[in-house]
Amino acid sequence: MNPLSLFGPVDAVLGSGEPPLIVYVLVVLAVVNLATRALSHRSNVSQADEGGADAIEQHPAHIATTILLILGSFYLGTVELHSGMVLSVLVVGMFVTDFFELEARRVEVRNDREIGQPKAAVAASVLVVLYAAYLSVFFVIAPLWNAVV
Repeated sequence: MNPLSLFGPVDAVLGSGEPPLIVYVLVVLAVVNLATRALSHRSNVSQADEGGADAIEQHPAHIATTILLILGSFYLGTVELHSGMVLSVLVVGMFVTDFFELEARRVEVRNDREIGQPKAAVAASVLVVLYAAYLSVFFVIAPLWNAVV
């Protein structure tokens, strides 16, 4: 076991390998988060129809995947500092965007406007998926990249 390991057995499983296993876990979480975003939007539309602006809340599955994505990206920062920090910034940005998108849905319902799509949150989520996917398949382009750089 690595003496510099912060999380011991967790590092032995998720932090080992090249790339570390946590990168693949984060790709799956990012894709699932994108899917739960669609589920959450459908839930918000039905909540607005039933109970108005005060009834609109995030879907529990979306909350769970977002929290796991935040914790996973922070953990990646302990294994690989640079890529973990970049992914953490993207994930926290996605979380903040989710918060403001939810408030925007509530304002639209209060003002009797049609509920719009969460475009900014989807864009932020796509950025997270793309960067996590880039981290997971970098080993494919690494020989070419290292030859150029």
